[in-house]
Amino acid sequence: MPDPAVPPTPPVPLDALLARADLGLRRIAGPADPAVVVHWAHTSEMADPYPYLLGGELLLSAGVHVPDGAGAGYFDAYVSRIVAAGGAALGFGVAPVHDTVPGALVEACEMHGLPLLEVPPRTTFSAVARAVWQLMAQARTAELRRVTEAQQSLAAAAARPDPVPSVLQQLARRLGGRAVLYGPEGTRIAAAGPDPGEETRRALAKLAEVVRPSGQEPSDARPSSASDTVAGLRLVAHALGNGEGFVLGTAAPQRDAGDHTIASVAAVLLSLLTGERHSGSGAGRSSALVRLLLGAAPAEVAPLLGGDRWRVVHGRPDGRAAPDPVAASALGAALGSSLVDVSGEVVRVLVPDGRTVERVPGWTLGVSAAAAPRDWPAADTQAARALARARATRTPVLRHGDRPALADLVPPHDADAHARALLAPIERSPALVDTLRTWLSLHGSWDRTAVALDVHRNTVRQRIARCASLLDADLDDPDVRMELWFALRRT
Repeated sequence: MPDPAVPPTPPVPLDALLARADLGLRRIAGPADPAVVVHWAHTSEMADPYPYLLGGELLLSAGVHVPDGAGAGYFDAYVSRIVAAGGAALGFGVAPVHDTVPGALVEACEMHGLPLLEVPPRTTFSAVARAVWQLMAQARTAELRRVTEAQQSLAAAAARPDPVPSVLQQLARRLGGRAVLYGPEGTRIAAAGPDPGEETRRALAKLAEVVRPSGQEPSDARPSSASDTVAGLRLVAHALGNGEGFVLGTAAPQRDAGDHTIASVAAVLLSLLTGERHSGSGAGRSSALVRLLLGAAPAEVAPLLGGDRWRVVHGRPDGRAAPDPVAASALGAALGSSLVDVSGEVVRVLVPDGRTVERVPGWTLGVSAAAAPRDWPAADTQAARALARARATRTPVLRHGDRPALADLVPPHDADAHARALLAPIERSPALVDTLRTWLSLHGSWDRTAVALDVHRNTVRQRIARCASLLDADLDDPDVRMELWFALRRT
């Protein structure tokens, strides 16, 4: 799949190909329009090349398909089919079949408005095709350089004390037009670039309403972008990804692939900037971190994050590769939280209680019960156990049950004392405790326990046998299993 952050290879102006002295091409019919571009070169000696053309080609032919005595009717049909297929131009090779370009072909190309190039005998079709690819490579290099420079300037603008106006100014400069940021109510928050006039201003504001999400409809009910053309300007509106109703609008004389990439980068930066400013969450997270480092208790700083109760989500990618910060951020965005931590092969996310945790393609998730800040460590353990069970049972999302259990009927102090006494023989071996807990949670399945712990099934058997020996217990007895599970839930 093509990378959406990289513009596709730009086409080659036909005039640039004609300017190559080494080719010696000469336009002998058709319009001398500088806007004519070539996307690729294709050689064909078919009498009807229509089925083999994609559009935008410089079609090269030596006239092998032309029958003896062919008249105006033949060439008219031939050229009309090329035009119907979207061919950009026709290159006719002089020699070895024809000494000159047939006059009827020249007339047909002139009538249908198809540029006709004479390819001299010394120039091979391979040389023409190679020149097209060389020019395309040069254009692509120049376009990538332009996009890279624009990305760097936009990133630098986002780091300034006035990031939103600075990003808009850079975007307007790079597009050679107007850039406007609209707020959730449709008001213009900031703008940069030359004023395009009242008609264009109104059209751009109206286009912004097309992509602005509404609270009464699903988030995907409206397009993320929309475009229009007014007064010779290309208008585009981008809904910013923070979900708060901000929209970026641009009005520029042209809109090519590089401009689309540049505007997309600006939209991402403005999504981050407006999201932080509108919700204040960035300042709240920073303040919470500083207070924690200075000795404040988690319960005191939690209100700065927004919400009193949270769920801990543990996520692990379905592939074998460990998650990187980019993948972790993507998971956090999918879950609606920026409070993300990468811990080895697991990503931990704090999600507000009011937000439903749904399946995320490519991830296996374990979700804790809703917990107050003082209970977050326990919720972290719940999420880890839920993730282990989810991986073993191949369940995309598994939630820890938060309903009252039989263990709640026993006073916590007595339950803890009983659990410590029962598990004392194995408490010094975390591997045995974790293996026993996972094995019991998976109903004694050796294979699923091995998958959950990422060990060999024989290792599981050996550890369970060791637990049975140290505990002096029959682990095939349901009553023993129930009692051990009760104890393990207290640790």
